[in-house]
Amino acid sequence: MLKIGDIKINNQVVLAPMAGVCNAAFRLTVKEFGAGLVCAEMVSDKGIIMKNEKTMNMLYIDEREKPMSLQIFGGERETLVEAARFVDKNSNADIIDINMGCPVPKITKCDAGAKWLLDPNKIYEMVSAVVDAVDKPVTVKMRMGWDEDHIYAIENAQAVERAGGKAVALHGRTRVQMYEGQANWDIIRDVKQAVRIPVIGNGDVTTPQEAKQLLDHTGADGVMIGRAALGNPWMIYRTVHYLETGELIPEPEVREKIEVCKLHLDRLIALKGERVAVREMRKHAAWYLKGVRGNGTVRNQINETETRDQLAGVLDQLVLDVEAKAAQVG
Repeated sequence: MLKIGDIKINNQVVLAPMAGVCNAAFRLTVKEFGAGLVCAEMVSDKGIIMKNEKTMNMLYIDEREKPMSLQIFGGERETLVEAARFVDKNSNADIIDINMGCPVPKITKCDAGAKWLLDPNKIYEMVSAVVDAVDKPVTVKMRMGWDEDHIYAIENAQAVERAGGKAVALHGRTRVQMYEGQANWDIIRDVKQAVRIPVIGNGDVTTPQEAKQLLDHTGADGVMIGRAALGNPWMIYRTVHYLETGELIPEPEVREKIEVCKLHLDRLIALKGERVAVREMRKHAAWYLKGVRGNGTVRNQINETETRDQLAGVLDQLVLDVEAKAAQVG
């Protein structure tokens, strides 16, 4: 069992905080597939302080998701602390996470996200200020460094620990790498050996077997799964089961994939309204259909849907077509 501060987490599998994806509808679906901890997509500190409507909506948490972690980002101490205080007092999140890993320029040019990786002293100052201001456990999600010449993962993790942070999630890539190249698991191992707080390893985990390999190689306390869970909450369930029993559960049938996709759609509609949800769900539907024969044509049809019934109709027809072809072959 993983423990972050006083928050007990039932297993070692954590859903990564993915921007534009990890809203309450997606998180709840993944939680029901067994994730020990789910993390919300990053929220701007200034958006929280300004009470921006879109930002406020991003703070919604379904009680069934818990325990869950809510991630904030910012480049200035005062605004980050004020936003953290608001989340601490006004949300039912269990953990406040600080983003130190986002590589996109619009975040780093505000001295936020991965920009922190260049300065362990700033990390200490910012994290300690947030820790002092809130009651909930504070954690950090970071990358191993800015580029190959500036890899301060050990110093940065030690700064988080000294500041009172309760855990570090480490993605084994630099900011310059973005999502390309290979993740460096050795640096996760080195950080784990350098701090006493829990370390959660992240990067290049696409199968349950790779999750176990990462844990075995690094000695990390948990494994964070991101892109491999898109349209595939079974990855979470299969990983938890594999880590606990050594048994590899087979991939789901197409009908099961589509049923969960529609459940996800309905939750997104409840969260954001039909018009916005259907448009947002198009990318998710494409992820659910990955590996399904004939999905190219269906994806084009999905991108033209505007209503819940249209999208569900396209998905239901795909199931019928796939099962009819299987019956012919059988």
